[in-house]
Amino acid sequence: MAGKFIAYYRVSTGKQGNSGLGLDAQKKAVLDYLNGGRWQLVGELTEIETGKRIDRPGLDEALALCRIYKARLIIAKLDRLARNAYFVTKLMHEGVDFVCCDMPTANKLTIHILAAVAEAEAEMISVRTKAALEAAKARGVKLGSPKGFHGDTAVEGRKLGRLAHQAKAADFRDKITTKIDSIRQSGITSVRGIADELNRRGIPTPRGGQWSHTQVFRFLR
Repeated sequence: MAGKFIAYYRVSTGKQGNSGLGLDAQKKAVLDYLNGGRWQLVGELTEIETGKRIDRPGLDEALALCRIYKARLIIAKLDRLARNAYFVTKLMHEGVDFVCCDMPTANKLTIHILAAVAEAEAEMISVRTKAALEAAKARGVKLGSPKGFHGDTAVEGRKLGRLAHQAKAADFRDKITTKIDSIRQSGITSVRGIADELNRRGIPTPRGGQWSHTQVFRFLR
């Protein structure tokens, strides 16, 4: 390998970040991949975030450094990035070149396809959950654990109640995430601007109210 590189590492939890679990392995993969060439690692960014979060300041900084130094973005594993649809769109629009240590031949099309597959898989899980809830209702199972139900029936009811709540929350999150992605792509990136645009489009909060910049910030977190 030759040239300049910016390394981006991501772990999902603070515990992983503090202990080095996952992080050390990613750094080793990057150094092993670059070993033996005329290369320069001009920057390393580490982020502790879930892959589903759409705002990734560490990733944004890594991409900015790639443009400044005319460097390639290097990551240890493709799944560190491919599950984030916002990243895929950002990468396609900004034209930053990258390399994945575990899949060196991957390109922007590869990541786009994998992101689409991940999105489709999430949608299928949601569909299967809804189908399971409808089937349970048809059998007379009540969601939650109402009085008069005991044993296995009550356990199933509580489980299905949780699934219903999770499915509803996931649907809302996916819809709002799509809207915010659209707003950001139009050039509005501040939380206050996003809140104003959501309200202008008539998109309510989970409780049916107006968005504030604080609510948008919490949603992104």
